Amino acid sequence: MTFLRELLAAILGVFIAMAIMFVVFMLFVSAAASTFGEDKKVVVNNNSILELNLEDEIKDYVPKEDDPFAELFDFEPKQLQLQEVLNAIENAKTDDNIKGISINTSWVNAGISQAQAIRNKLLEFKESGKFIMAYADVYDQKNYYVSSVADSVFVNPVGEIEFKGLASEILYFKDFEDKTGVKMEVIRHGKYKSAVEPFLDNKMSEANREQITSFLNSIWNEVVEDISVSRNKTAKELNIIADSLFTRNPELALQHNMIDGSLYRDEYNGKLKLLTGISEDDELEVVSVGDYISTGKGRIKSTASDKIAVLYAQGDIIYGEGDKEYIGQEKMIEALQKIRKDNSIKAVVLRVNSPGGSALASDLILRELELTKKDKPLVVSMGNYAASGGYYISCNADKIIAEPTTITGSIGVFGMIPNISKLADNIGINGEQVGTNAQSVGYSLFEPMSKDFERVTQESVENIYTTFVSRVANGRNLTTSKVDSIGQGRVWTGTEALQIGLVDQLGSLEDAVEVAAELAEVSDYRTTDYPRYKTDFKDSFKPFSFVKLSKEEILKEELGVENYTIYKNLKHFSQLKGIQARMPFIMEIK
Repeated sequence: MTFLRELLAAILGVFIAMAIMFVVFMLFVSAAASTFGEDKKVVVNNNSILELNLEDEIKDYVPKEDDPFAELFDFEPKQLQLQEVLNAIENAKTDDNIKGISINTSWVNAGISQAQAIRNKLLEFKESGKFIMAYADVYDQKNYYVSSVADSVFVNPVGEIEFKGLASEILYFKDFEDKTGVKMEVIRHGKYKSAVEPFLDNKMSEANREQITSFLNSIWNEVVEDISVSRNKTAKELNIIADSLFTRNPELALQHNMIDGSLYRDEYNGKLKLLTGISEDDELEVVSVGDYISTGKGRIKSTASDKIAVLYAQGDIIYGEGDKEYIGQEKMIEALQKIRKDNSIKAVVLRVNSPGGSALASDLILRELELTKKDKPLVVSMGNYAASGGYYISCNADKIIAEPTTITGSIGVFGMIPNISKLADNIGINGEQVGTNAQSVGYSLFEPMSKDFERVTQESVENIYTTFVSRVANGRNLTTSKVDSIGQGRVWTGTEALQIGLVDQLGSLEDAVEVAAELAEVSDYRTTDYPRYKTDFKDSFKPFSFVKLSKEEILKEELGVENYTIYKNLKHFSQLKGIQARMPFIMEIK
């Protein structure tokens, strides 16, 4: 008995000690967080310059991190929310402490539609009479596009400006499949549904070349038109400059009025000092856009009781819960049900930035949107992408508003399954199947696709395509034959989509919110963001949770941004399940 009492006492003592340690640890966390919070406090002094450094990833939606360790150990991903950047620029217009803006960034880590939205907001800022200046050691095309809005654009004397037009490259794997015996079995509907084309051929089809040429020209024309106004040049002149690479060095760029001078950083800072009226020996007061947002300038203050809900559909569409990187029907349905129950929410704006994904998840989300639309006006705002599944969930809104450079449409579906039967034969592996019924075995990775399996899967693809077309026809008040003619998996820019009836007007997220307010007949309102994400507190204490928090930043650091993007894209394709309503390719426009 003595031993048992001592054992129980020891166990109890361990639990008490652990409880005390936990309380002490949490007090430490709270104190440290408070201390760090004081260190991070930003003060915007008089005569300050708002600096736009856009190298951190810009996303449509960056939910606030509620993991207690993410901020404490600086594991929060370095991201900016687009609307907060736009709001910061808007607030700077009337902020007496902000004298002007300096665009000072090596690149713009955003999609072309997001970049255009920032540029348009900078144009509005210029109406305040405050200055905008731009400087970089080297400009890529997206950076130059945004920076060209400035009163003056400067580059390092040994720098360069990339301005050569847009291009897209797609890799083809058919020969690789034949040589290795590893292939992708593909079943699709849509002659433009070229997500799977690289696995079926070793060169680009004419249909694919046609659509890529079309939307690249549409986006380029938009870029050229914006730059032509800011730099006082014609579109023809700008295309000659691009064709001849007349910005390949500062001298040529200055000669052709694409920049206003070549300076070193200290000389550029001298110009900023003159503009703010301080002496050469004084320090510039510079506040980064991220720090400016942290002071509360990332939102437009309002005491209105009525709300417009902005529901963000961001990332690939997957069947399941979804998270901050993927659109899952469970989180979207949960958010929409909460929105419907909230009487203070008068309308909904669905902000879509997605290349599509699971056809089933897309249909489930659309159904919940249709239920919401019966109660409250529903407006769609399209970002960089609203293609395939991204268009599927958009098609039945009261109004669809796209950016001119949005990539949308892609009304088509496909199924894709890996097969290694040829490789297995080459290395001496034989798979044998046993089943109770004619179709019980189904598909095997080690056997060629059977005619029966191909027939059934093709039937499923055709059924989903027919459903997709009917959903769009009903939502857009078009005939099914019309939708089929502009469907077939083809993608369009927002400008092109407006001409063929897939969207109602061109504009920004702010425009979409205004339209939603008009439909709801409210004039005094504020916005509220959905979905809401909450970290289960106990998850913070799981083994290696700190490592998981920083994994993305570590991979970016080790691989570089471009290689990390390739890694993410390959991972996405490896996780595709079921019939896909997805944009026809993964593409980075440069």
